[in-house]
Amino acid sequence: MTQNPIGKLALVWRGDPETRRQVTPKNSRWHKIFAALAAQNIHAEPAVYCEELADELRAQLLQVDGVLVWVNPIQDGRQRFELDAMLREIASRGIWVSTHPDVTQKMGVKEMLYTTRHFGWGTDTRLYRTFDAFRDEFPDSVQSASPRVIKQNRGNGGQGVWKVEAASTAAPGTVSILEALRGSVPRNVALDEFMSECRAYFADSGCIIDQLFQPRLPDGMIRCYMGLDKVVGFGHQFIKALIPPPPEGPDAPSAQPGPRIMHPATAPEFQTLRLKMENEWVPQMMQLFGLHRDALPIIWDADFLYGPRDAAGGDTYVLCEINVSSVIPIPEQAPAAIAHLAKERLSSHRSI
Repeated sequence: MTQNPIGKLALVWRGDPETRRQVTPKNSRWHKIFAALAAQNIHAEPAVYCEELADELRAQLLQVDGVLVWVNPIQDGRQRFELDAMLREIASRGIWVSTHPDVTQKMGVKEMLYTTRHFGWGTDTRLYRTFDAFRDEFPDSVQSASPRVIKQNRGNGGQGVWKVEAASTAAPGTVSILEALRGSVPRNVALDEFMSECRAYFADSGCIIDQLFQPRLPDGMIRCYMGLDKVVGFGHQFIKALIPPPPEGPDAPSAQPGPRIMHPATAPEFQTLRLKMENEWVPQMMQLFGLHRDALPIIWDADFLYGPRDAAGGDTYVLCEINVSSVIPIPEQAPAAIAHLAKERLSSHRSI
C-alpha cells in the first residue's frame, strides 16, 4: 500500500493456538482474499479463533473497523456460541461484522427452509420444534410414497442430514436411513429408535426440518455464490450425499463426489437461476427477514438441487440450504468482489 489504508479488517477462522501464532496473510487459505483487499487499499490481518485464546482475539477485534468471519457452526465437536457472543459485543461497539450472528440465525439455519417454503425455491417442507411433535407427526410423513430428508437446524458437512424412507422389505415400523455425512452407508432401524437418536437435535432451542427428497439429486447440486444481493459465481458438483454407495463400499472411487466446477456469474446455463435469485428470491427473503442490503453477508451461498421439470421441460430449483458461516472454496471472481464490497462498506462507514 502506498497510502494510508481506507480501513482495517480482521479475517476470522477457526484454528489452534499454534496456527494463530504462525499464520500470515500469505500462508493462509485466504491468501487470495488478503491480496484482493490489499489491492483495494484495505489493511487486513488474520484473526484465528480458538477458545483457548478467546480474550486475545477479542482484544484484536476491538482494534479494527470490520470483521469477516469464516467459522462453521459445528467443527471438530466444537460449536461457536462463545464466538457469536463476542461478535455481538464487537458489533455493538460500532464495528462492522459480516456475517452478524443475528443474520446467521435468520439466513444460515435450516429453519429458513420452512419459513421461505412459499418462495419459488420451496418444496413440501415441515417443521418440528419439539421432540414430542417430531415423535407424533414424523411417522405419518415418512409413510408417504416419497422419501423424506430431515435436517438439524444448525450443521455443516452433512452432519444431522438424513434420507429416511419406509423399508419395504423389513419388518413393519422399520425405516431405511442414510446420513449425508461422507462415508455413510444405509441401514435399517426401527423408526422409534431413529427418532430417539434425533432427540439431541432439539438441544439449545434446536428444531428439525423435514423436506421432500428430490429425485434429480444425481443431476448434481448448484452452489450460487452471492456478494450481498448479487451473484458473483456458480459451482456445479455431482454430489454423493444421500445416494447409496456402490457395492464396493463408501470408500470406492465411484462413491466420491465429483469436483466442483466453478463458473462465472455470466455462465449462460445458470442465467435463469441468477435472475430468480437477484430479482425475486433474495428481495423476498430480505423483506421477510427485515434485512437491508448492508446487513447481508459479504459472501454467502445458496445450494440448489434440480426440482421437477416445468410444463415446458425446463429446470426448476429447490433450495436445500444457505451457507453464511464458512463459504469456501469460492470462485476465482469472488475475492475481487469481496474486496470491492468491503471497500464500499468501509467507505460508507467512514463518511457517516
